[in-house]
Amino acid sequence: MTEDVREALVRSLLTEDNPFNTTEEIIAWIARRNREVGVHVQEIPFAAMRGWHFDVTTGNLVHDSGKFFSIVGLDVCTNTDRLVRWRQPVINQPEVGYLGIVAKVFDGTLYFLLQAKIEPGNVNCVQLSPTLQATRSNYTCVHKGRVPAYLDLFRLHRPHEVLLDQLQSEQGARFYRKRNRNIIVLPDSDVVAGEDFRWLTLGQIRALLRHDNLVNMDTRTVLSGLRFMPTASGIPTISGLGQDLFASEAAMEGELTVDEVLYWLSELKTAYELVVEKVPLREVGDWMTTATEIVRPDRRFFRVLGVDVTIENREVATWCQPLVQPMQQGISVLFVQRRRGLLHFLLQAKVECGNFDVVELAPTIQCQTGDWRQAPAGQVPAFLQEFDAGRIPGRTIVDALQSEEGGRFYHEQNRNVVFLLDNDAALDLPKNFKWLTMGQIKEFLRFNNYLNIQVRSLVAALEYK
Repeated sequence: MTEDVREALVRSLLTEDNPFNTTEEIIAWIARRNREVGVHVQEIPFAAMRGWHFDVTTGNLVHDSGKFFSIVGLDVCTNTDRLVRWRQPVINQPEVGYLGIVAKVFDGTLYFLLQAKIEPGNVNCVQLSPTLQATRSNYTCVHKGRVPAYLDLFRLHRPHEVLLDQLQSEQGARFYRKRNRNIIVLPDSDVVAGEDFRWLTLGQIRALLRHDNLVNMDTRTVLSGLRFMPTASGIPTISGLGQDLFASEAAMEGELTVDEVLYWLSELKTAYELVVEKVPLREVGDWMTTATEIVRPDRRFFRVLGVDVTIENREVATWCQPLVQPMQQGISVLFVQRRRGLLHFLLQAKVECGNFDVVELAPTIQCQTGDWRQAPAGQVPAFLQEFDAGRIPGRTIVDALQSEEGGRFYHEQNRNVVFLLDNDAALDLPKNFKWLTMGQIKEFLRFNNYLNIQVRSLVAALEYK
């Protein structure tokens, strides 16, 4: 990234001023597209899902083409707190898709081209999505539909046009080793915004993240990887928390060095075991497949349902597919505290069944696959009861409901919270928790499979002003 682009990125982060469209106009545009675009999503029996079938041998729910994704069984054994073993359905999607955003500099400020995209599982239909959001099956047109807009800007880009290019994981409790290519390109050529696309500053996007369910999961994960490095003009002169965030972003050493964090992670990956094997769905004994859902008899965690979808402005207007629906709203909380003069963020190394490499760094609190209030004693996530009861001193700086990816999850929204602890608040940390600076977090975001998608969503929501 050149010096000029770094300056343009920081300006984008710190401004909502936009000659193309104000933040209020973006909100009104999303509402208008919700009224204008015809959307029909109906739950249907599995037998009525065109293009899908249960494999006669395995019982797996698969697409007739053998592409897209499938619902298979997973056998899991791990020893994080105690030796536990279970079986569950999981989304198996071995394809690596594109989550791509086009950026352009206008009058010294970097803008990002987002689209108003409707996914069948979205709780509110239209959300702000990346410029390109497509699986391999989508962009190779297995569905016989149109080629996604702007695809060639990502497939044919030149190296100097890339601002960010990473493979990042998705939900480790629902996907089996799923990754997407998170990429931002700054093309040399002119780019015209299409009907369902708008140019936004990063400051606008982060302001919109204060609202419930406006910025989708895929946009959040891509933008989380941007680094706000000091430029020739230094750290911007701003007040309060924003100045502290810039200082933390510049700090590669805090309570721990990066090498010490890597040593800690290696120790945990050695101590923790995660043995995972794909098994036929029909052999997942604690779950049952009915005519309309794949579900546990006690209706805990999640269920898989089938839907018939019609969305007017998609590459294919009508199709059927399975979706995963959670049985409760989840919560992700990131604790922040000033330590040794720098803001630090409390992350946990969390084992999830779909992880590539045993653990990924997760928010301080992450509870999205079960109702913690009904969990047995000793199985409630660390700090959750105290946080829920208001017994941890501090103040909330981010609090909004955010949706998970509506192409695979049905009406899933989780409370996303960033909580600034009082300076004198002391926590007794389990062995899988450490404090990191934002600079260290962004360093690990450069590489694959270090930070999970929940913590990336929270990083994307921080406002630096």
